[in-house]
Amino acid sequence: MLNFLEIGLPLILLVLIILPLVKVFRGNVTVKQAKSRLTTHIVGFFTIIALVFFVQMFVRPTVFGATALAVDPLAGTVAQGLGFLGAAMATGLSSLGAGIAVGGAAPAAIGAFSEDEKNFGKSLIFVALGEGVAIYGLLMSILILNKL
Repeated sequence: MLNFLEIGLPLILLVLIILPLVKVFRGNVTVKQAKSRLTTHIVGFFTIIALVFFVQMFVRPTVFGATALAVDPLAGTVAQGLGFLGAAMATGLSSLGAGIAVGGAAPAAIGAFSEDEKNFGKSLIFVALGEGVAIYGLLMSILILNKL
């Protein structure tokens, strides 16, 4: 059964990561306050990453160094873990890039379409090109997962 370290600690850490940016998303802060909150967010994120690494290495050493008698069925090799991390990053970062591309192209396409209806096909192509980046990232992650 899961204990506090496996359930409660990640939830507390997640709240601590999100908490500094709540007022920034609501728009209730100045630029200087937003920068300090973002800095707090970044420092807190990397501190939590270091804390989780420390807990995994020293509190539960069987995760990385399982003996032959007590093998964890969910434990894999480091290469598998890095493969899953690479697949997740390929999907996540390509989706982030596609969101940025569509976020810039879609309003321009709507503006061009509202001025002249003949521009619909041309503007739709630029929005679709931005979405293609996410599909390529998903394809790469599927190819990575097939090799694991």
